[in-house]
Amino acid sequence: MPNALHAKKHLAFNSPKAQALSPFNSPTIMAKQQRQYCSFCGRPDTEVGMLIAGVSGYICNECAEQAYEIARETMQHSKKGGKAGDLDLKKLPKPQEIKAFLDQYVIGQDDAKRYLSVSVYNHYKRLMQEDKADEVEIEKSNIIIVGSTGTGKTLLARTIAKLLKVPFTIVDATVLTEAGYVGEDIESILTRLLQVADYDVKAAEKGIVFIDEIDKIARKSDNPSITRDVSGEGVQQGLLKLLEGSVVNVPPQGGRKHPEQKMIAVDTKNILFICGGAFDGIEKKIAQRLNTHVVGYSSVQNTLRIDKENMMQYISPQDLKSFGLIPEIIGRMPVLTYLNPLSREALLAILTEPKNAIVKQYVKLFEMDGVELTFAPEVYEYIVDKAIEFKLGARGLRSIVESIMMDAMFDIPTRGDKHFEVTLDYARSQMEKSNLGRLQAGE
Repeated sequence: MPNALHAKKHLAFNSPKAQALSPFNSPTIMAKQQRQYCSFCGRPDTEVGMLIAGVSGYICNECAEQAYEIARETMQHSKKGGKAGDLDLKKLPKPQEIKAFLDQYVIGQDDAKRYLSVSVYNHYKRLMQEDKADEVEIEKSNIIIVGSTGTGKTLLARTIAKLLKVPFTIVDATVLTEAGYVGEDIESILTRLLQVADYDVKAAEKGIVFIDEIDKIARKSDNPSITRDVSGEGVQQGLLKLLEGSVVNVPPQGGRKHPEQKMIAVDTKNILFICGGAFDGIEKKIAQRLNTHVVGYSSVQNTLRIDKENMMQYISPQDLKSFGLIPEIIGRMPVLTYLNPLSREALLAILTEPKNAIVKQYVKLFEMDGVELTFAPEVYEYIVDKAIEFKLGARGLRSIVESIMMDAMFDIPTRGDKHFEVTLDYARSQMEKSNLGRLQAGE
């Protein structure tokens, strides 16, 4: 049986494909009587699948696979742009360049883009100042972004991650609980950052973390309770040490801490935290504050000047406190910015203009099947009208386009059409058939 096995190996490696792969165009499987050993692991040819010959040694198939994986990971790491400590100020994107990049993917929201661009640029400068002996130490400015659902908070974070030369990760605050309760520990935030940095602790310690849905950990009530708020105020208190800067023991694979699990110490002093949340209902808190701060004749004029359609622009830290964030966590996020609600014009632009616009995505999907997809101009207006009706922001656009295109995506690849145009009548008929249309009719 061993002889048959070696003969099979010998034939396989003498095939034209194997001959082409061999660096010396010669058979590489050694006969059993000339026993050879892998120069890397030391195992004989009888214990491995095959031996590949070199100039002065051999490598087995398993060691060759491991060498390939090591080389691939090393090359991928080098393509990421090097470590954060190797940054050059002249090569860094300036705030205006960062904003210009965001403009390609995100429509409007200029104020939030400016805050993000400046904060990220200053974060780079902090990293480069670290090794220099300077009396003035630049402190980090964590950011909190407030905006209603579908206005682009997560999209801003994902887009800016494409541009950065430091590790970047997005985490969800809704799954976090106090240590010892069902859910994820606060330290799992840093586990994700470590994974993105390929467990390079020095690189992770200079990264950026976007914490989404920060409003979901708001204190449930202003009144003291006999029960613990394990996914609200308790999580906020746990986040304090991360935001301020301290050495945290992080479980490398995530999950709960175990005494036998080896922890990785991560210093969060140089990690920039960007938090985002919808803060649904905070407009009432803002309106209440604005009305209580004006007295007398001038109060009427001040009330008239307030834009009631966009109360979010008047947000202040005290509104976050009244919503349920504790003062300590608000103080550790000194930069507060907002996202404007999406107007009709903004929704129309989002549908067609960005690099990854929804319409462009569907055109690409049909193009891959050899079908030219076009939309009648009035269809765009119809989609935007429906999105405003449903009050789902930019996310609503995709739901509506998906409902309109579902039948076409099901039938056309089989029919083999070369061209398909979405007309207004077609869009209306598809919406009436869909669950979205029935939902609206029921209302």
